[in-house]
Amino acid sequence: MSLTSTEHDRRRDDHDFDPVRPGETFTSAHEEFHELRKAHPVVRSQEYEGFWAAISYDAVLNVITDIEHFTTSKQNAVPKFAFTGVRPPLHLDPPEHTDYRRVINKAFTPPKMRALEPKVRASAIALLDPLIDAGWADVCAQYAHRFPAFVFADFFNLDVETSHLIKKVTGTYVDAIQVLNHEVVKSLSGKLYEIAQGIIDDRKAGGYDPEVDLTAALLAARPDGEPLPDAMILGTVRQLIVTGMVAPSVFIGNMFVHLARDPELQDQLRGDPSLIPAAVEEFLRLYSPYRGMARTAREDVMLEGQLIRKDDPVALVYTSANRDESVFPDGEKFILNRPNIAKHISFGRGTHSCPGAPLARMMMVITLEEALKRSASFTSAGEPEMAIWAEWGTRSVPLDFVRA
Repeated sequence: MSLTSTEHDRRRDDHDFDPVRPGETFTSAHEEFHELRKAHPVVRSQEYEGFWAAISYDAVLNVITDIEHFTTSKQNAVPKFAFTGVRPPLHLDPPEHTDYRRVINKAFTPPKMRALEPKVRASAIALLDPLIDAGWADVCAQYAHRFPAFVFADFFNLDVETSHLIKKVTGTYVDAIQVLNHEVVKSLSGKLYEIAQGIIDDRKAGGYDPEVDLTAALLAARPDGEPLPDAMILGTVRQLIVTGMVAPSVFIGNMFVHLARDPELQDQLRGDPSLIPAAVEEFLRLYSPYRGMARTAREDVMLEGQLIRKDDPVALVYTSANRDESVFPDGEKFILNRPNIAKHISFGRGTHSCPGAPLARMMMVITLEEALKRSASFTSAGEPEMAIWAEWGTRSVPLDFVRA
């Protein structure tokens, strides 16, 4: 991506799409990105003070792997909303971020995920059983928005009340970001910092094993013989308690919408649960929830033929990239056991790939296993309600269930 390339003639004042267009449906954003990809791998919007959007697979992959030209430390989301402190590891580039990421990675090892699995399954069953028995449910409001809080409580060694408080504050915080209510964002971000500090203070009081508690592990870390700075540990915990709540809440409903509209696939997975992990991978590709995460250009740089100026933010539209037909033939279709499914980038790639991917996958697989086991069928009971930028996914999915 050098400046010796021919500069593209598109400008900062171009306007290709509106990320806050009202009335989004379950298919409308994908239809729009499909058409946009035909013309440009990188498009422009004048909303949110103006930004570029990488919508092709190669464009997104180039940005997330080129840490020489793109930084996460300045603006890592569109719209920009990080007003209150540095939150490692997302807000740091290598090598500064490495000490934090090394500690976090150890919390998601296969043995630790296997140890957590029975608790995750028990939470899924406890939440799903009454919904399926009732015969009707909004699977988002009554399951997808609640399940992450239970999982989070077990993973972070919190009481469920604290986890539900985090979930409640996080939901309102994300809503405020979407409508650019900066005062509410700052206020609720402060509340999340208070909760994070409470978790840290509790760990400092003792009684938590760093081998099984992530916050205690951050406090015990001694890179180069010195403890991590208190402010940075606070920022890390603050980052983690938000990140773990948002994406599953909008993604789970997407799987249910697809299966409600595809009874043959629903029955196939119900008849052979060993296919569920492969189905989850294709759902992750097809319904990637992220489109507002971003990087900022460190200097003038060419991206897929488009000149990006220094300090310009670039949104990473995974939602579009994972359907790019040049990488995934028939990218708009669900194909079970897709040959190159490992290429999907729903969890990012490289330095800032999602460390929580193993837990997220576990949550999705268990959700489908237990929902399909307990139901004879489920069908749509109304149109899904969609989240708005920066996430892509469902906020409400009404379903009719028939108990197995």
